[in-house]
Amino acid sequence: MLEIRNVSKSFKDKTVLQDLNLTIRDGSVFGLVGINGAGKSTLLRCISGILKLDSGQILMDNAQVYDNPRVKKDILFIGDDLYYPNNATIQSLKYFYGQFYQLDMGLFDKYVAFFRLDPKKRINSFSKGMKRQVFLILALSIQFKILILDEAFDGLDPLIRIQFKKELGKIIYDEERIIIISSHNLKELEDVCDCYGLLDGGNIKTSGDLMESKGKINKYQVVFKDTMDINQLDLEILDVKMIGKVYNFVIKGDEEKVMEYLQQFQPLLLEVININFEELFIYEVKENTHE
Repeated sequence: MLEIRNVSKSFKDKTVLQDLNLTIRDGSVFGLVGINGAGKSTLLRCISGILKLDSGQILMDNAQVYDNPRVKKDILFIGDDLYYPNNATIQSLKYFYGQFYQLDMGLFDKYVAFFRLDPKKRINSFSKGMKRQVFLILALSIQFKILILDEAFDGLDPLIRIQFKKELGKIIYDEERIIIISSHNLKELEDVCDCYGLLDGGNIKTSGDLMESKGKINKYQVVFKDTMDINQLDLEILDVKMIGKVYNFVIKGDEEKVMEYLQQFQPLLLEVININFEELFIYEVKENTHE
């Protein structure tokens, strides 16, 4: 289990993380979301032990992460700035990272062959997407306890992306590990994550099970039988648009209770539409902005 307790981190006069708390349980694929500049990359680097905290604690199975080589060897961070030695080939990269992590050499070779890569080719000759592909192969081959992916699928071909997600899914469901993913593409996170946290203003504003959270906010299409003053509706309406006679509501609340409440007006049309992760993110950011 990963525990983040009262973590704060600043750079010069700018506070990026402030008294942040979060718990991620084993077997989770956690999606970290937030607007650009919210501090997602800073938080991920703190979790991986790259950055020293100003205050607070980050614990993996009750052990401190920062300045703890025993713990850090079980945490793999793949960010935007991929590190490899000059003139490294895929083959030499395997041995380089094998010095620091418990890496299954045979499994690495299997994935290299599966994705039809030349093990003798130099990594600096690859495109951004190809480099990410090599490092994701590393991730699949290393016996990590926590895998941190910061925009790690960026630049991958769609079919390659799908295959990597499938392989990561096998790891999670077979073994009790943690994967933390940050991406600007929320559709991508929705496909693979089962829980999430919204980082805003230096703190986690909301977090939880993705499916449960999506179920708390829904879109409703309604045509009322009679003229309706929607300001009189006793509902938590986050947004409303009207097209002709059709009201398009976004309402926060238990779906069954909202439907039961609207039914009392004997609507000519009443339909519920589930929201996606991107819409959930938009409405939660709006809510936190208005608080």
